[in-house]
Parts: sequence; structure tokens; C-alpha cells
Amino acid sequence: MASQNDYDGKDRIEHHDVTSEERGVVNTGNSVSAKIQNPLIHMTEDEMLRDVDSFANENGFVEEQPLLRKAALVARDPVNYAAVPGITEEEKDAIANEVLHKWRQPKILYFTIILCSVGAAVQGWDQTGSNGANLSFPDALGIPVRATLPDGTPNPNAEHNQWLQGLINAGPYIASAFIGCWCSDPLNQFFGRRGCIFISAIFCALSPIGSAFSQTWEQLFITRLLLGLGMGCKGASIPIFAAENAPASIRGALVMTWQLWTAFGIFLGTVANLAVKDTGKISWRLQFGSALLPALPLLVGVFFCPESPRWYIKKGKYAQAFRSLKRLRNNDIQAARDLYYIHAQLRAESSFTSVNTNFASRFIQLFTVPRLRRATVASGVVMIAQQMCGINIIAFYSSTIFELAGASVTTSLVASMGFGLVNFVFAFPALWTIDTFGRRTLLLFTFPQMAWTLLAAGLCYLIPQSSSAHIGLVALFVYLFGAWYSPGEGPVPFTYSAEVFPLSHREVGMSWAVATCLFWAAVLSITFPRMLSAMTPTGAFSFYAGLNLIALCLIFLFVPETKQRSLEELDYVFAIPTRRFISHQCGTVLPWWVKTWILRKKIGPCPSLVTFEGGGENDANLQEQVRKASFAAQGGENEKIKY
Repeated sequence: MASQNDYDGKDRIEHHDVTSEERGVVNTGNSVSAKIQNPLIHMTEDEMLRDVDSFANENGFVEEQPLLRKAALVARDPVNYAAVPGITEEEKDAIANEVLHKWRQPKILYFTIILCSVGAAVQGWDQTGSNGANLSFPDALGIPVRATLPDGTPNPNAEHNQWLQGLINAGPYIASAFIGCWCSDPLNQFFGRRGCIFISAIFCALSPIGSAFSQTWEQLFITRLLLGLGMGCKGASIPIFAAENAPASIRGALVMTWQLWTAFGIFLGTVANLAVKDTGKISWRLQFGSALLPALPLLVGVFFCPESPRWYIKKGKYAQAFRSLKRLRNNDIQAARDLYYIHAQLRAESSFTSVNTNFASRFIQLFTVPRLRRATVASGVVMIAQQMCGINIIAFYSSTIFELAGASVTTSLVASMGFGLVNFVFAFPALWTIDTFGRRTLLLFTFPQMAWTLLAAGLCYLIPQSSSAHIGLVALFVYLFGAWYSPGEGPVPFTYSAEVFPLSHREVGMSWAVATCLFWAAVLSITFPRMLSAMTPTGAFSFYAGLNLIALCLIFLFVPETKQRSLEELDYVFAIPTRRFISHQCGTVLPWWVKTWILRKKIGPCPSLVTFEGGGENDANLQEQVRKASFAAQGGENEKIKY
């Protein structure tokens, strides 16, 4: 049976002399663009079938050899799949439905995505659990943060205690950024995607219980550090698991359920805060401890899911990969096609990066290998932008923010629940837009909207509290901010980061991305209580509104589009040098946008750096041909396409 070393040795030698053009990087003078290619088109049909036979014999697929030959012919020429010798009507219908009814997927695929995305609810629930607990746990644990004590005397330790409050809230993110995320690589290597997720669920289930029983702020801080170990592992593993199991055409929508469930967790956390607010001195304990609930189904159900086929392939376990693919696809021919196509793409991938099984070497390569460095920068930008946009100043401290606007404890919790509901409801549009408009487009459109709504919310604090408009307008603009965040910067970072790294570096790359996000979440959590006191809400909100505009510029310059491309095809997208990409954005895309949307000139579509050649599965012309072929295979001609 083939092993991962096959990609390290034999395959890299066989493809060492592949030209730049064959790898998908085309030089034209000083211009460098990417042509995403089907790796099978550079072989004749006979050569490919001989390669299929060799693949079948080496990996124990002798009985499946006829199926693999048919599947390889479908992968090589997707337009003429109906003419493949021996293909059945059932197989033709299954392939046609990939285009005509792309949401018709096996139940186990949806079960896997939904169950694992429940893990994201732990993170969202914890954010709002600590959000509500902020109103009472500092006093209960002897670190009051208000300027005056309950007896009206000045609090001499207010500033010190505010830093402690921020540190406690940041505990999970500190542990995630420095330990939890980085544990995901070795855990994935030894235990697989499911094993890593199971281990993370143990920490996420037990740590909230410890938080609820804490007697000192030091104990609370330690239990929240332990929670961070689980949050880091699952945050780096679950999006990868979802991305590797999902078909390319709906991968963005399925992976972004991470954000949907994070938003749902935030909403449920606010509901739990409100439900236990009148339980007296134990209310903050219940608010922390309730984050246990979403971890339980993840802990129990993860092993009912099929393991990632790409993880099996990485380990040379092709038979297990094929079994997983058969569960995740509607027909065996789709599973066989994807198995061989992934194998062929990974073989070509070795020309971009050399695989080194040493963790330290893989981490260093994230910053030294050009293809990996571009993915590292792009994922880092979208992850940092999630903190720069200011969403977590609301998610972590909305109860405090509304209390500073003059609301009572109950009103603050109700207003926070409203924010959680907005965050959840407005995440749904991304299910349809993330694979249609794309990740990059959603970010570029929503960041300006977040900037002005956050600025407006801050300015509303200047309205006298005696005015009935004060609290209402603050809440309105905070809700509008959440409505713009949820379909844009909400779902994109984790979806994007799970896609952009090659299989050889996917775990360590995702660890880097999630650690970057959670490190800055920790910084935000630690600094914001003091920032509110020193800068006032108006100054703090204005500061983050400005960061939105900086994040917008970084995304425009460093983040390529990844929508509807297979994970292996993204090697070609990140083959474009950063300097060339920035030049194209500033010299071509920006002038085109100004002429088209401001000057209202009709100058046609924007020229792209990325084109498709020879059967790239997402070429627009190719897709149209495949749609027509699919209708023809099902006996239709001019029917309207249904999605």
C-alpha cells in the first residue's frame, strides 16, 4: 500500500521536471498569472488508464478497477461524462445532480457538518457566559472593578481589578493561542481529525464545571485556561474536517456553519444569562457552567462521523479513504473519481512544497516556502481582521457596554440577547452568498458597513442619558454592526483558513491561523475594560471603527479569492507572487471598480489573474458545458437550472 512517503520520494522525483506552465504558473514577460489545470489532461487516455491500473494494483483496488477506470475518465473530461463506456444511468444521474441539485448530499455529510459545528457553539456560549458573569463575578471573587464600592467609598484597586477581569476573560484565548492550537497538529497526526475533536470536547465539557465551582479568581483563571486548550484544538481541527469532507461546490456554505453555530452559541448563552439572572449569588456560576451543554453532543457523536478521506490519503490508507468517500458521496463513481483525482492533485502538489514530517520544519516552512507564505499571510490577515473589526468588544462586553449606556442589569442582558439573535439570524445569508459572491467579495463589501455602524454607536454615547434616544440608538447601531458582521467577517476567516493550506501543512497552517485570531482576542479581552475606562465608549468604538478601514486595505492587498475551487486547485492560486497580486489589485482591479461602480461605465468584467485550463472543475465556460451535458443526460434541453 502507498504511504505518505510516496509523495516525498517517488512522486516528487517523477514530477521534478514538470515545467512552470504544467504546474499552473505561467510567465508572460513580467506578468505572472495562474492557470488552474486538471492534472489528468497532460496524459493521454491510455497513459491515464495505465496509471489508474497501477494505482489500483498498488493500493488493493483490483475489484474496483473497472469503477476506477470509469471514474478517471469522468474526472479527465467532465463535459463528456455521459459518453464514458460502461457508465450507468444511475451514475449519470448522480454526476448530473452535482450541478443541477448541488444540495442533494448524503445525510451523513450533513450530520458530520452539523454535529462538528456544534463545537463552535461552545466558543460562542462561553463568550456570552463570561459576558453576563462580568456583571457579578468580580464582586463575588473579591476583585470589584467599579470606581466606587457598594458603600459609596472610592475603590482604590479599580484599575488593577479591571486588568484582572480582562485577564480572566482572556484566559481561554491565551491558552488557545499559545498551547491549544499548536496541540492540534500532533493530535491530528496521531489520532486523526475525529480523535483530536474528541479530546478537545473533553476539555470543553469539564472546564465550565470547574469554572462554576471556583472559589477564587485564581481558580477561575486556571479553569478558563484549561477551557482554552479544548477551544484551540477544536478551532483548528473542525473547519479542516468540514472542508475536507465537503464537495467544492458547497464547501464554503458547509464550513461556514462554524460561524452559524458560534452565533447560535452566542445567542443561547445570552438566553441562559437571562434565565439565571435572578438566582442570586450563584448566577455567575450558572452562566459560566452552562457552556458545558453544547460540548456534550460533540463528545458523544463525533465517532459516528466518517474520518476525513484526505487524512486517510495523507497516511497512505487509501482503502479507508475510499470507504469514507462512499459514505460522503451519493454514488460510488463519485467516490472513486474523487479518490483518484485527489491522488493526482496531491502528486502534482509535491512540485509546490516538499513535505517534511517534522513539526518544527513544517512550521518554519509556513514562512519560508513562497506558496505557503502567501497562504500564511492571507489567513493571518482574515483572522486578525476578525479582532480588528471589533466584534468581540460586543460579544465579550455587551452587557457592560449597555450598562454604561444607562441600562439596568436586566435591560443589559435583554439587549445582549438581542445582539446574539441578530448575530445568529444574519449569519444565514452567508450560506448562499459565500459560494456565489465569494469570500473576498463579502469581506470587501461588509467592512465599510461595520466601520460606520461602529462609529455611529460610539457617537450615540454623546447623547445625554436623560434622552430616550440614548440607549435605543446605541442598541440600534450595535445591532446593525452585528448584522453586517455575520454574513462577512463572521463566516469567512475559519472557512478561508481551512482551505488555503496544502494537505501536507494543513494542520500546522490552521494552528497558526487560529492562534493568531485567538491571541488578538486575548489582547482585546484584556485591554477593553481599561480602554472603556480611559477612552470612554465613544473613543473605544471610534478606535475600532478606524481599525475596520485598515483591515479593509489589508484584505484588498493580500487575500485572494478561493470560492468553488477544490482544495488541491488552490495551489495554483497561491502560486501567484504577492507583488504581482498587489500590483494587479492596485493597477487593474481598483481602476476597474472606480470606472464601473462610481463613474458607471460599462467596461465589461474585471480581468482576473486566475484562469482555468483543460478541465479545471470551476471554469465558468466549463461549468456551463457541464450543465448542458447534465440536462442532456437527464433528457432535458432548455429547462431552467435548479439549485
